[in-house]
Amino acid sequence: MTSPAVPLSLLLLFAILSNTFADPDPLQDTCVADLSSGVTINGFVCKPSNNVSANDFFFDGLKNPGLINNSLGSLVTAANVLKIPGLNTLGVSLARVDYAPGGVNPPHTHPRATEIVFVLEGELEVGFITTANILITRTIMVGEVFTFPKGLVHFQINNGVGNASVLAAFNSQLPGTQAIALTLFAASPPVPDNVLAKAFQIGTMEVDNIKSGLAPKK
Repeated sequence: MTSPAVPLSLLLLFAILSNTFADPDPLQDTCVADLSSGVTINGFVCKPSNNVSANDFFFDGLKNPGLINNSLGSLVTAANVLKIPGLNTLGVSLARVDYAPGGVNPPHTHPRATEIVFVLEGELEVGFITTANILITRTIMVGEVFTFPKGLVHFQINNGVGNASVLAAFNSQLPGTQAIALTLFAASPPVPDNVLAKAFQIGTMEVDNIKSGLAPKK
């Protein structure tokens, strides 16, 4: 028995609704996030309008290079809704990434945003991997721009002899970041060793060694 054909009118309705159900535009001039509220919604509740000030829309944390003191040799300074409450509902944020020579922003994803970077200093090798497992990569220099599609694994590395930095823009107030190594080997509670051993075709002892290297330093 064959299934009945879907009426054209129903297909058109699905197409209309699929656009309608995208993130809505703001319904008011501002909705400054009340980060102290205990109310949980998809975003943040708004502060009372009589409690809003210019400081809710201001952040000066990107004007200077970040202090890099980690083994990766890179530092991300975010300018998202957690730093700028006035970004709530506006669907945009920034970050500054600074790299020491040899520094890497390791493979990671942003589940809620596309990213575009503008090189402020130095040069970087950048790339992302498609779902067909194809690496798209090139070197970018001062004044140049590169885009990382939403949700795809991507990275940047400074192969130069001097420092490098980029300004990154996102089409989300809170893009989220999942660093692949940390996500898999430093989750809490931990991903079972036998799952990781099978996935990476290594032994459980090697898994434990990787986990110990990525564990938070006390």
